[in-house]
Amino acid sequence: MEGREEEQQKRDDSRFNQTLKNVQGFLKGRSIPGKVLLTRRPDPTPEPVSPTYHRSLSENDAVRNERSDNPVEVEDNNSSKKHDNTYAGKLRSNSSSGEQLAKQVQNLKIGGRSSDYARVMKFNKVLSETTVILEKLRELAWSGVPHYMRPDVWRLLLGYAPPNSDRREAVLRRKRLEYLESVGQFYDLPDSERSDDEINMLRQIAVDCPRTVPDVSFFQQAQVQKSLERILYTWAIRHPASGYVQGINDLVTPFLVIFLSEYLEGDVESWTMSDLSAAKVSDVEADCYWCLTKLLDGMQDHYTFAQPGIQRLVFKLKELVRRIDEPVARHMEEQGLEFLQFAFRWYNCLLIREIPFSLINRLWDTYLAEGDALPDFLVYIYASFLLTWSDELKKLDFQEMVMFLQHLPTQTWTDQELEMVLSRAYMWHSMFNNSPNHLAS
Repeated sequence: MEGREEEQQKRDDSRFNQTLKNVQGFLKGRSIPGKVLLTRRPDPTPEPVSPTYHRSLSENDAVRNERSDNPVEVEDNNSSKKHDNTYAGKLRSNSSSGEQLAKQVQNLKIGGRSSDYARVMKFNKVLSETTVILEKLRELAWSGVPHYMRPDVWRLLLGYAPPNSDRREAVLRRKRLEYLESVGQFYDLPDSERSDDEINMLRQIAVDCPRTVPDVSFFQQAQVQKSLERILYTWAIRHPASGYVQGINDLVTPFLVIFLSEYLEGDVESWTMSDLSAAKVSDVEADCYWCLTKLLDGMQDHYTFAQPGIQRLVFKLKELVRRIDEPVARHMEEQGLEFLQFAFRWYNCLLIREIPFSLINRLWDTYLAEGDALPDFLVYIYASFLLTWSDELKKLDFQEMVMFLQHLPTQTWTDQELEMVLSRAYMWHSMFNNSPNHLAS
């Protein structure tokens, strides 16, 4: 028996080492047998081949699906009409012609995969169901969501909007009202009714809001910063275990842009919130608040005292990089560079400060599709991100590496570079997830 076990272990190690060599070869530009990378398609083609996304149901997903099968919700007595909240209903109300839909798809300014007509049809099919099957939606969203569908898709992926379309409008209306009441209870107060800690926290938020995404002028508008301030302060008061932590301000920005896109058209730089009514602004803020809450519920210890969750993931990142690209890991160690010195910000702000803001929404499609598994998958994304510059890093000394990692050359990145990072992350996750002992410390 022992001999058989040893032989099996040797075979497993041999397969693992071969896979590892293939991955290391990829870093040097060689192709990997049996793996297809997600790349941008310049011309309309049939749907490109990509890694088949598989994700097992998490405990929370199971609970959500169970709840969707047994809805218990307070009905809105003020509404006497049934609303068709499905995507099929929206499409019927907006257009009765398939040609108009095709034209809409062609005009989408998003990545090649997301704008593929066949993929849009798949999204429409999933979203038009009376009860959305979240696993199917996650599989589609992982590779990118069409821009105009993102508000609804993100609400569903985060569990803010229920999968059952018959309940969706009533739930959103109730949650938006709850947020409005919380703002009145906690934010719209004179400082004389706040504690010293609350006053200091509000002042810190007020300082951080103008620093949020400084490269995008939209976020420098006073009304935008006021909305951020209301969302962040209300969230912090209602989550005293962590309170406000610098970096959470960045996490609101993708939600704010996506939910405003339901009301504002054109480029983000041309938007102004003064074009919206107070009611619409409140609804947008509420959606941002609840989606931020759902996102951070899955990573609470990232923002509690000493942020132990982030420290744990930084350690895992260091170990993973050592397994994949030992020369880079050894060089960084020889130079005295600690992963915590650069990767802490990556985890704290989820890469929002590291890549162009125009790519953040595409990245967050994958984040949200991962659901409760996101924290662990971030390790693979960030390893892939770091090792994009494997050759460059090995030539730098300590000070040069610090400066390089603080100002990464991503300014000209497009969807293609981001898809490459996500493809490698998916590949490595598939490899190491099946061989957990190789990542044991």
